[in-house]
Amino acid sequence: MALGETARLDDAYEADLAAAFPASHDIAATRPERFQTTLDPLMQRALGIRLLAPAPVVDEARRLLARAEAGEFASDDGDDIPSAAPAVRIGGSILALATAATGVFWGPRLPRRFRPFAWQGALWAALAVAAVCAALGVLMGLPFDRS
Repeated sequence: MALGETARLDDAYEADLAAAFPASHDIAATRPERFQTTLDPLMQRALGIRLLAPAPVVDEARRLLARAEAGEFASDDGDDIPSAAPAVRIGGSILALATAATGVFWGPRLPRRFRPFAWQGALWAALAVAAVCAALGVLMGLPFDRS
C-alpha cells in the first residue's frame, strides 16, 4: 500500500506523539526515520522525521493533527503533576550549574557519545563549592559551638 507524508517534525518524541494520535483514531502512521535520527540527533534537524500514513487516509490524518494542534482535544483539567517546591528548584538549578561548570552536562539533545571527563573543571568547581560552603559556615557560625 502506498504511503503519503502526513507531517514532517523535527523532534523524535514529538513524532512519536504525533504518530500515536492518529493511531488512536484507527489510522496507522509510521515514522521511517525515527531510529536513524535517534542514533544521530543532528539528523533530526537536517532531515526532519516524516510521519507517513496510508495514501487513502492521508488527508484525514492531516486534519486530525491540525485539529489537535489547534487545541480542539485539549481539556481544562490541567496536569496532574504537582509543581516542584522552591527548594527543589533551587537545588536542581545549583546542581545543573555545577555540572555545566565541570564540563559534564551536555543537555538532552546531544549525541550519546561521551567526551573525556574534564578533571580540571571538576576540581575547580569542587574547590569553589567547598570554599562557598566553608564561607557560609563561618559566616553563619555553623561549624563552631559557641555555648
